Amino acid sequence: MGQVVHDSPPGERVAVAMVGDREIARSDTYKKVEGNVYFPPASIDRSIVLDSEKTYVCPWKGLALYYDLNVDGRRLKNVAWYYPDPKDAAAPIRDHVVFEGPVKVRELAATAEERA
Repeated sequence: MGQVVHDSPPGERVAVAMVGDREIARSDTYKKVEGNVYFPPASIDRSIVLDSEKTYVCPWKGLALYYDLNVDGRRLKNVAWYYPDPKDAAAPIRDHVVFEGPVKVRELAATAEERA
């Protein structure tokens, strides 16, 4: 019943999450599941993250907890989530953050600095 967790290609690609012109996450060590990019917790701009009361239970990943984001004075509700204690099949994405809605995520070729 689960899906495969894919690692980002080392040194080749970087994932970037944007709200408008503001970068809120960047990583070259992200995971991909079901077409979604999961950012490692250290790659997120934590200054904009607010806990949400929303939760969701995925049949194969487990309990997801949501975040709101406070970007330029706007509260974007429930646009990010993570799995603090995922089921075994999803263990590689523990605490990784995924975005939706007004947060746009792109995968780009890594710069020379990011490849070094």
